[in-house]
This record gives sequence, C-alpha cells and structure tokens, in this order.
Amino acid sequence: MEYFVNCNTSTLAPYTTPLDKVRAAHLYRRLGFSASVQTIDQAVGQNAGTLVDTLINEAVTMPPLAAPAWSDWNNSNYPADDDLARQVRRAQTEEWAVAYTNGMLNNNLRDRLSFFWSNHFVTELDVYDCNSFLYYYTDCLQRNAIGNFKTFVSEIGLTSAMLYYLDGAYNNGNNPNENYARELYELFTLGEGNGYTEQDIIETAKALTGYVERGEIGCTQVTFDPTRFDAGPKTILGQTGNWNYDDVIDILFQERPNEIANFICQKLYEYFVHPDSDDDAGNAQSIINGLAATMVSNNFEIAPVLSQLFKSEHFFDDEAIGVIIKSPFDIYLNLIKESNFAYNDNTVLNVIDTTRMLGQELFDPVDVAGWQRDRSWINTNFIIGRWLTVEVFLEIFYQSNQEQFRTLAMDAVGPADSNTSNPETVVRALVNKFTPLGLLTDQDFENAMDVFKIEDVPEEYYGSDYVPGGLGLWMLSVSPEVPQQVFLLLMHLSRQPEFQLK
Repeated sequence: MEYFVNCNTSTLAPYTTPLDKVRAAHLYRRLGFSASVQTIDQAVGQNAGTLVDTLINEAVTMPPLAAPAWSDWNNSNYPADDDLARQVRRAQTEEWAVAYTNGMLNNNLRDRLSFFWSNHFVTELDVYDCNSFLYYYTDCLQRNAIGNFKTFVSEIGLTSAMLYYLDGAYNNGNNPNENYARELYELFTLGEGNGYTEQDIIETAKALTGYVERGEIGCTQVTFDPTRFDAGPKTILGQTGNWNYDDVIDILFQERPNEIANFICQKLYEYFVHPDSDDDAGNAQSIINGLAATMVSNNFEIAPVLSQLFKSEHFFDDEAIGVIIKSPFDIYLNLIKESNFAYNDNTVLNVIDTTRMLGQELFDPVDVAGWQRDRSWINTNFIIGRWLTVEVFLEIFYQSNQEQFRTLAMDAVGPADSNTSNPETVVRALVNKFTPLGLLTDQDFENAMDVFKIEDVPEEYYGSDYVPGGLGLWMLSVSPEVPQQVFLLLMHLSRQPEFQLK
C-alpha cells in the first residue's frame, strides 16, 4: 500500500463550508468509530463548528461507566480454589471489556479519546493482574479524557494499575525506584530527552516515594505511607525544596509548559489528523504550535484544543481524509457502525478476541510505549488476518439476517433511489459508504461492479426504464438476489486497500 505524505497546507482557520457526505463521514471516523448512514445524512449540510461543539459537549458531560459489583474486590473476595478464582477473574475481565467496547461503539469522542489515552498512559493488565485496579484505571481515563491534562497526569500516576505497572508501589524513600519518574517525563509529558536530565529523574523519583502501602491482601488499592517517603531536599527542573508527588506535577507544568503542550499536541495531531507531523510538504508543525499555544493559554484544558483542531480547515482538508490506517478496533467497530447491522455482546466479544489476534489487545498494549499504530498494523500476516476475519463477521451477519444487507443498500442510496434498477447507483453508494474517498481507479470500480452483478441476474434485467408489470426487471427494493449481491460486494470491498484507511 502506498503511504501518504502529509501535504496539508491548510490552516487552523474555521472550516465554514456546509459539510458534505465525505467530510461528515470523515468527522465521525476520526472523532468516534464511524457512524451509520442515517447519522451521516443528518450531518450533511450542517456547520462543522456547530456539530463539533455538540460532539465535544457530549464528551465533556458524559459520565464514566458505572462501577461493576467487583470494583473494590481484593483477593479475599475470590474463591479459595485457584481454578475457580481464575474463572471468576476471567469473567469479570470479559464483562468489563465488553462494557468498555460497547462504550467505544456508542460514545463517539469520549471513548475515542479514552482509548487514545490508554495508549499514552500505558498500563498492561497482564502485569498488574487486578480487575479492581483495571476498573479504577479505566474510570480515570474516561473522567479525564477531555478534561484538564495536568489533573489527568496527577490522577493517573496514583492509580494502583500505574503504581504497580511502573513500580511506584515499590518506590521507597530509602531505595528510590526511578521507573515512573523516567516515563513521566519521557513518555507522558515531555518526550524523550526533551527538557529534563538524568539528575531530574533521580531527584523526581525521591519526591514520588511513599506510595507503597499495598495492604496485607493482594489487589488492595495502594495508599501513601509517610514513613516511606524521602523527606530530604530535591532539586527538580531547577527548583529546590522538600518536594512531594503534588509538587512534582506543579513544578513540571510550571517549568515546562510549552514542551508539554507541544509534545501532547503532536500526539493528538498524529492520532486525529495525519500520522506524519514532520513532512516538509505541509504545515503540520505550525498547526501543532498553534494547538500548543491554545493548550497553554487554557491552562491545559483539552477541550479547547480539540475544538480548535476539529473545526479547522486543516482537519477537513482533502489531504487529511483517508490517510490513517485503521487499527484493528477501527476495522470491526467501523464495520458495525457503518453497516448498522444488528449486533450483541457476543459480537462485541468476537471483536475483542479478533483484535487480540491482530496485535491490539484491549487493556494490554505491547509495552510501555504503546502500539505504534499506522504502518505497524499492516504486514503480510496482519493484512491476511484482516481480510479473513472481516469475511467471518460478514458471513455471521448474513446468516443472521440476510435482509439487513438490502436495508443497508437502500439506506446508502437514499429514499429517492430505493427502487433503483441501476446497479451502478447501488455500488457507488456502498463504495462511498465504506471507503473514505472511493476506489482509486475506474477499473477498481468496474471490478466492484462485476462482483455485484452476479450471474443469477441477466444483464438485460438491469436498467433505469422500469415499467410496472414489466418482465422481471431487477430492483433494489424487491429482487431476491439483492442481499447476496450486497454481501458479495462487501466481501470484495473488505479486501481493497482503500477499506484499510480512514
């Protein structure tokens, strides 16, 4: 697959043209996990700023997932039998994974962001292995996903999941552990080697000591033990004092605001706009600088930054559409949303299992640096895995209810063409629905047409001159072959390079 160079030269000036179908779909593919035909149709003609405001306000006011019954369990709550305990833990993890993935399907920007932050403030369930810790970590991601970044940094570092994952729970005053201090700077706020020294890491580790009270029973939430805190003076980013955890966060954001804002805004840009932010052909760096200035001037509130970005000419530029490779979760969640096919929790569980096979395991990124996304999603094994597994999902949907494939096609063409006898109308509507910019060449489109026009329907039955009472002319709304035709077309489209993009 040819990879895209970032040639986007548009600015952060507001995009004022009423949204067309391509840009409405682009907005929902980036701010959520895509949307149905009906949702896109409702967005067409709207002002981008108004719609973005609605989506951001929805994300800001949305409550986190309700706490499960086991949210405060420690090991004493589980059966004494190890095998039974493992079964209960697996069931809880599965329950929470399904609830969270349903949230990604339904919550648009809020959980698109919480999922993004889970790959920034990385923990791995396999390492800390406590479902109660997983709940509070996820809750922190959702509550802060579009809140204040400084507050987010402060809160995430004190979740038990993070304290165990990066050894904060073993960071004693008499024997400081530097792991979290290093990642706080390198991965979470500043970027590698940007604005801090090795001595800053050593001193910061001392200030972060004391969060080591782990209780007598496993999976007990970690708390602060003042007797295990290093109460001596520390010099951090040029400031000297008897600093503690809160002081570290204050000093970091006071002394390095521009570095933090640029680092975070670059990650947001690469996630939401284009994976390459350093191409000379475009002006990505000037966009990132503008977003960073907005972040600093708004005291590290995330919403104003995203509002400025998502309303901009830069975000809606042609060069920003269809240039990001779908993650495994994008592949399957987008398919569910865009088709509007009926699904249930078993479908969602199948998504979770399938994404694991393709390198994106929910709650378990590959390492502390997270999934590297984009190019890393595509190799020989993964692309074949994508093709085969999408086909499996389509087959399950088809076996469940063939007529929903006709409904999808009728929704895609719109009411005016619901009785069309022209296969090109149907194929073009579905191609445009499932690919961000259509197929690359005329021949590619003709190939899709050939797949759709199956041998069961004679060529002379297709046409636009339908006369009521005529002899068996093919019609989208009534011909019995239509569900199979749509199914075969989607099977074909799922193997096209354009299907892999968003």
